[in-house]
Amino acid sequence: MPALLQIPDASGAGVLTIALIGPNEQHRKAIAGALSWCQIGMESRSTHRCPEGTHFVDGVESRGQHRLGGADPAESPPAKRLSPYSGVAIREFASYPPADLDDIPKALGMDYDLVIIELDSDPALALGMVRSVYALGQATVMVYSANPDLEMAIGAMRAGAREFLKLPLATAELADALGRVAVRRPAPRVAKGTARKLCVFLGVKGGCGVTTLASNFAVSLAQESGQPTLLIDLGLPLGDVSINLGMVPKYSTANAFQDSSRLDASFLSSLLSEHTSGLQVLAAPSEFSKNPPPAGAIDKLLSIARQNYDYVVVDAGCRVDLKGSALLEDSAIVYLITQIGVSELRNANRMISHFFAHRVHTLQIVLNRYAPRALGFDESHITKALTRPAEWRIPDDYATARRTQNTATPIALEDSPISRAIRQMARAACGLSEQPEKKKRFSFFH
Repeated sequence: MPALLQIPDASGAGVLTIALIGPNEQHRKAIAGALSWCQIGMESRSTHRCPEGTHFVDGVESRGQHRLGGADPAESPPAKRLSPYSGVAIREFASYPPADLDDIPKALGMDYDLVIIELDSDPALALGMVRSVYALGQATVMVYSANPDLEMAIGAMRAGAREFLKLPLATAELADALGRVAVRRPAPRVAKGTARKLCVFLGVKGGCGVTTLASNFAVSLAQESGQPTLLIDLGLPLGDVSINLGMVPKYSTANAFQDSSRLDASFLSSLLSEHTSGLQVLAAPSEFSKNPPPAGAIDKLLSIARQNYDYVVVDAGCRVDLKGSALLEDSAIVYLITQIGVSELRNANRMISHFFAHRVHTLQIVLNRYAPRALGFDESHITKALTRPAEWRIPDDYATARRTQNTATPIALEDSPISRAIRQMARAACGLSEQPEKKKRFSFFH
């Protein structure tokens, strides 16, 4: 299938860009005709030409002008001011994208404010596309059908559709739906200035608190950033992310790795569980896996996750065996978790010197269960062992940590010294605050 192209000249301020997808030409044109009289933000019924449209029919690309306002104004209701948008630009697609939806949702989500998808021609494929575009988090999704039923409507809404349009469609109904879209998107889309981030939590040895920190950091990151955030538990063969968050997931990484050739954005979305904080979670399996993940499966999982989520947080346990994978690539931010003890500092020194000596900003050393008055080492010895100063210090609050673990309540949802420190890490990760000066970090918990 030809690549999805950006709408030419449709990126100016105030233009709402729409992808209208549906193999049934009659039904698709009915939606296009209704859109032609929903002139977003226009006070009068003036004709507005879209930029050149692109159509895909049976995988073949053709070009042509799509004119808005082609019907007789006398037969249509008055234009309705819906939002600050000054115009609307539509591109019609006369066929569904291919079954492999890995790259299509990315292209649609980046290029369009609104994606409208026909359900009738291939409901399963259409719903898969809805899930994929919704997971991307950058476009609102609507669906339409001439033969709707309750089960179909529920399925579409669960997949991520915000509006269900029933044909034949009254213009006023579509105008109201577009008005609700405008409320959710009060200003034209602005390209994000920050790249998507992979945050990997890695321990220098077992028992350092990697899962507790990774889980609560991910909850805080989802809340502080307000962006799609995914937590993946790679603490194989056994991981405790779901226990820490009080979740009972139906699927796990084992399902993702079982047939990695099927793995795409839609399949990944179907394996996730949603925490009450809005965080999406791919848990570790509850039983020992018979076979380790095949070569490249973890890389593929991370690639798809990063395409569809602004932030991907990984609980990697102590898995230095994954050093050659995408998990620890140079662009990943590695949070190296250690405690203040002889064996922990020795392991931290070895790992930093062997694996991360070249890293500067993408290695964040975290001192967990930090109690400055109880240390057997002074700060200079700690810094020397780590080869550099630690970025973060998580205070020792055993009572809070144990209580929240036993009640499966994330620390991040409470107010405590630990939650405040983790929240500070999350805010720094999503650019909401600068990392504090080291003197402030040293004195923060004194």
